[in-house]
Amino acid sequence: MTKPVCAILGVGPGNGMACARRFSDGGYALGLCSRRGPDAAALASVGDAHGYACDVTDPDSLAAALAAIRADLGPIETLIFNAGSAHWGDIDALDADALRRDVEVNAVGLFMAAKGVLPGMRELGRGNIVVIGAGAALRGRPGTIAFAAGKAAQRSVAQSLARQLGPENIHVAYLVLDGVVDLATTKARMPDRPETFFLSADGVAEAAFAVTRQDRQAWSFELDLRPFGESW
Repeated sequence: MTKPVCAILGVGPGNGMACARRFSDGGYALGLCSRRGPDAAALASVGDAHGYACDVTDPDSLAAALAAIRADLGPIETLIFNAGSAHWGDIDALDADALRRDVEVNAVGLFMAAKGVLPGMRELGRGNIVVIGAGAALRGRPGTIAFAAGKAAQRSVAQSLARQLGPENIHVAYLVLDGVVDLATTKARMPDRPETFFLSADGVAEAAFAVTRQDRQAWSFELDLRPFGESW
């Protein structure tokens, strides 16, 4: 039997690779996409994985990557949208280009990626689009003015997709990540923080996989994920 195909846009050492490992364990063939393409070590660390260079803000680059995944692996059943852009600072520190970039990657990128995978999902008669979001989508703060705008726009795109595509058996879910992901780089920047402070990338991946297995009569759209000690 041919494996189902999962395309992951925005593959890095955190959530992207954690999702790759989980979906590989779940029996998927993987199309792993990043701007320069995943390195050989990343590809070797998971099962049936192929790497592609892809810039979600470039329509030609995105279309070429999705077409290559379909040609190499088959129709894309599940899309994990983990591509992101984050500019930190308040209105005095940032210019308008920072806000434009965060909206372009997080929201416009999602829109174009969904548009690219929809024909294949419709042909299959099913599909999943899981968006790795952020708590900033729900609240703006001075230092997150650009990032929050991008994530809020992304959440609105995802919600609109979910409401349209649910009746077509295409499940769109938005994961609200409320915490600092447990990357080596973030831990190095916060050496005084205990392990329990950080949001588990493997836990995020497990949640992403779980929503693709939900009963259609009990689908989630929005799922909050945070470390147990996070103040909210």
